[in-house]
Formats: sequence, C-alpha cells, structure tokens
Amino acid sequence: MLSTNLKYLRKRENLTQVQLAEKLQIKRSLIGAYEEGRAEPKLVTLVKMAQVFNMSVDELINPELPNLAKSGSGHASNVRVLSITVDAQDRENIELVPYKASAGYLNGYADPEFMEELPKFRLPMIQGPGTYRAFEIKGDSMLPIPSGTVIVGRYIERWQDVKDGTPCIVVSLQEGIVFKRIYQKANASALRLHSDNPTYQPYEVALADVVELWEAKAYISTSFPMAEISLDRLTSLVLDLQQEVQKLKTVN
Repeated sequence: MLSTNLKYLRKRENLTQVQLAEKLQIKRSLIGAYEEGRAEPKLVTLVKMAQVFNMSVDELINPELPNLAKSGSGHASNVRVLSITVDAQDRENIELVPYKASAGYLNGYADPEFMEELPKFRLPMIQGPGTYRAFEIKGDSMLPIPSGTVIVGRYIERWQDVKDGTPCIVVSLQEGIVFKRIYQKANASALRLHSDNPTYQPYEVALADVVELWEAKAYISTSFPMAEISLDRLTSLVLDLQQEVQKLKTVN
C-alpha cells in the first residue's frame, strides 16, 4: 500500500515529486518509482518518509490510511503493527535484543526475518495482554539497576498514555536504545528522559525520532544488589578491623 499512501500524502501536503525528493535527499525518479509500485524504498528511506509526514512507519504503510483521514480519525496510532514471533502454541514470545544487536535493531525492528533470529523466551509471571520485548542495557545511568541487566518491557501504542516518571525503553533514531524515566513535554513535541543516577543530566528526544516505546515491567540480572551500610556501621567495622590489626601486632 506504500505507493497509494505516498501519492496520497504527497498531494495532501501539496508537494511535487521534486520537493519530496529534496526532503528525502533522493532522486526524483525514485519517488515516481515508489508511487507507481516499480520499486520499494530501503528502511532508512521509509523512516525518513514517516518523519516528513509526521507519522510512524506503520501508519505510512497502513492500507486504511486514506479512509482514516477522510473519516476524520486522524493518525492510525491505535493500529500500529509490530513484527512478532510466536511459539508452537501460537503464543507470543518475548524476543531478547542483546546489547550487541542494538544497532541492528534500529534497522530491523520492522523486519520479520531479523526478529526471527533474535533469542526468544517466555516468563510465567507475565501473562497479561500486550506485546513484550526484552532489552539488555549497558552503563550506570539507571543505578541501582546495574549494567548488563535485561529489561522486559510492554509495548506502548500511545505515548500519551504513559504517566510521568515511568521507566521505559525508548527506541529512537538519534539515541538508539536507552532505558530512562520519561516525562512528557507541555508542547507535545518531545519526551524528556531522566536517569536515576543523578550524575547524568536529563535530556530531550523529539517525538518524531521515537520509533518504539516499551514500559518496563520486569528486569533480569545476574548481579545481586549490595546491602546498604550506614555510616555508623561502617565506622564500627573500621574500628573493629583496626583493633584486630593491633592485636596481631602485639602478638608478633
């Protein structure tokens, strides 16, 4: 449906093929080929198209797009389609995106073949409705959750439904895959991302750059948290150690 939707959107925005080609930084002849169904754009070009028309890739290729617009339904964010995998019982898997596969995920998140190659598992405690995916995180920006932790997130169809301060996996074109607490901007043009580690400053990511949002529901880690030690307890331990050292010196 891309050929029909592309032509419809271009005319709706009063753009010529030349003007659209300039925005996408491609040749005008390619626009003609896409609209006539003689060629298919690369994923990178598809993402740029979605940005130009201020919609998601799924909305761009939605066969109901012209009808939704004519009926006044607006963007089709409620019918966004994800590439998923299922097990032998036709139940959705939880695909794991290892840190090393993060860069590839940005190019393959909508590619069924890429998703098929990812590790998959199920968690008995996560049985509710929705689509879940797991991402391995790196860095110390969300301490006490350590680097190497796997965050299991539930897919969010509408970012407006997420409450401020909710920890989420944010997949964006500029920042890649990050784990942060998100806050909505008043002008609804960007999300503000906060780290739990206060040494990291908050920053903004444009909504046009966000391709996926996953609300954190669980995490898996091989590192166990250290017990908190009060200053008084630490002082007592140091004094005990000093006394033991002094006894050893006396004996020798």
